[in-house]
Amino acid sequence: MKIKLLTCISILLCLSSKTMAWDVSYQLMLKQPGNAAVVHQLSKDGNQLKAAASLPVEITQQVERKGEVSLLTLTLTARERVYFNLGVSMQTGMPTDDCDFYLPGFWYHKNLRSPKEAPSFHTSRSWNFREDRLAAPLTAVYNGQSGTSCLVMRQLDASADALTTHQEGEVILGGPTSIGYLGFDNEQGSAALTFGYPYMETPKRYIRKLTLAPSMTAFARLEKGERKTLTWLVREGKSADYGQFVADTWRWAFDQLHPQPLQPLYSPEQVKAQLANYFRQAYVDRYALKYHSGLSIRCDDCLPVDHVQLGFCGRVLLNAFNSLEYGEQTGEQRLVETGQAIFDSWLQHGFTAKGWLKDEMRIANGIPADADVVHSIREQSEAVYAVIHYLAYEKRHGRQHRQWEQRVRTLLNNMLELQKADGHFPRKFRDDHSDVDASGGSTPSATSTLVMGYKYFGDKRYLKSARLTVDYLEQNIISKSDYFSSTLDANCEDKEAAISAVTATYYLAMVTGKKERQHYIQLCQQAAYFALSWYYLWDVPFAQGQMLGDLGFKSRGWSNVSVENNHIDVFVFELAHIVSWLADETGEQRFQQMHDIISSSLCQLLPTPDRLCGIAVPGYNPEVVQHTCWDYGRNGKGFYNDIFAPGWVVASLWELYSPGRTTGFLK
Repeated sequence: MKIKLLTCISILLCLSSKTMAWDVSYQLMLKQPGNAAVVHQLSKDGNQLKAAASLPVEITQQVERKGEVSLLTLTLTARERVYFNLGVSMQTGMPTDDCDFYLPGFWYHKNLRSPKEAPSFHTSRSWNFREDRLAAPLTAVYNGQSGTSCLVMRQLDASADALTTHQEGEVILGGPTSIGYLGFDNEQGSAALTFGYPYMETPKRYIRKLTLAPSMTAFARLEKGERKTLTWLVREGKSADYGQFVADTWRWAFDQLHPQPLQPLYSPEQVKAQLANYFRQAYVDRYALKYHSGLSIRCDDCLPVDHVQLGFCGRVLLNAFNSLEYGEQTGEQRLVETGQAIFDSWLQHGFTAKGWLKDEMRIANGIPADADVVHSIREQSEAVYAVIHYLAYEKRHGRQHRQWEQRVRTLLNNMLELQKADGHFPRKFRDDHSDVDASGGSTPSATSTLVMGYKYFGDKRYLKSARLTVDYLEQNIISKSDYFSSTLDANCEDKEAAISAVTATYYLAMVTGKKERQHYIQLCQQAAYFALSWYYLWDVPFAQGQMLGDLGFKSRGWSNVSVENNHIDVFVFELAHIVSWLADETGEQRFQQMHDIISSSLCQLLPTPDRLCGIAVPGYNPEVVQHTCWDYGRNGKGFYNDIFAPGWVVASLWELYSPGRTTGFLK
């Protein structure tokens, strides 16, 4: 049910010392069990909100100015038992066509990079979402013509949530919840910010990947004499562009929410000791190509499968290097041998005739023919990144691998030929360099690999190519705040695109000097705010009986994946180290705090023998952490999907807890 608030009687709520005031409208929905809800429009009478009819609940409003923000407090007191949903709409007067919106970790601009099957302007110009979908519980609008903005952020209640028997229509909650809703309404041609309690999702709910479902409105219960107080902060601002607006908003939200590091459950050494069990249990040697089975694995048995993905989901060569390195550090020869066997098998069987690595296969069907392979610039880059780390490590230990060096040089030279005149790489391509997806959104994934090639081989062509990628990145992604298309299984606004931009600019800053270096640092900082906007600054609530809540899980420091994939995970790799470095370079100490939060938080669900966290085998860290009412088809909030991809997860955590690896190589 969509809220129709703009026809309500307006109440002028002054939100600044200037002459500007916002039109605010209120709507109360009351439900009797078994009956459709009755909608009451509210008007102001002193400090009370009243309807045309007598209400079984008293509602008072208080507005208090605190510096640059206004505090809006609504208090409901029940005269008898009531089931209610209270909604607010704040009309900003900004023309919709001039506006972009921001709900952290879920909505950027108008979400037009996302398909109509996910929340976007393609489907509706007005949306409301549960607060736990969002990395910070706020909704905001930015006017690109005037540079002005307005945001509303919920002040959090004591954490609580309730299980429900239905997920659409009007639903009475079976217990207390602290979750409200946030959104925006553009039905009249101007932007309104919408918010209320308890949650509703309109005009559709996003229930799983590319699946919209009928709307839902939840009703909370108040007993006679019981009181409920709801508070929101309202802030207006002015920013040079959308990217600066996101950065300004993130800083402000961070200061309001004050996220603190957790007491880590494990030390980095203990984390690696558990993750190493993945290297032991996931190793597959019955095919020509050896690998650690890293995706399409069941949570309830973690048995290896024949699905092999070189890069993102499997990170085959990076896990092989981690296994080899860790085996030598700990004296576990088996890990050394299996890691080396993987490298040897891919050197012998993993390349096409033209010198690209084979990206993905069901290897039980055989290694695919060159003509059947579709390459991803991201997977190729991730593989070369791993191989160069391996080669540098081996060289430090007096071991040379000339064939690998020749193969890497060929692949890097192929990349030079593949690169377009404007500096970008196609997202996907065939072995003959014909484009499958010419989009440039994945371009920054190649930058770090090119820089590493320059450092290892001393070939300045690779550095020149890396510079061209960041020229493209600056002009087409960072300057437009348009981070998209970097994940392999979705082509939309996503976190990984922003992280790739941060990583790319960091690598160039590390190998350049003076003004050029400062320019890359500036770009890196711009992208870092965007990347961190996907990371949770608060702990979403869970109901009793939802495993994550029963485990005491805290969502702060975890991040949403993309608009298409609305779950949280541990995708971080080098980001935490880079933002710590940025804190030193720029003086932005919130970055250091985020490093500390991420580092302390991401080991929470590490499966150990005495605390398996819902996974069958120790060390197989979960991937799809379903923290809101969204799933991949199984289990829902508070649990995991039944199938997961631990390969990239192990690789990400390994990078997080290996802080000196990249800086040691680049210096």
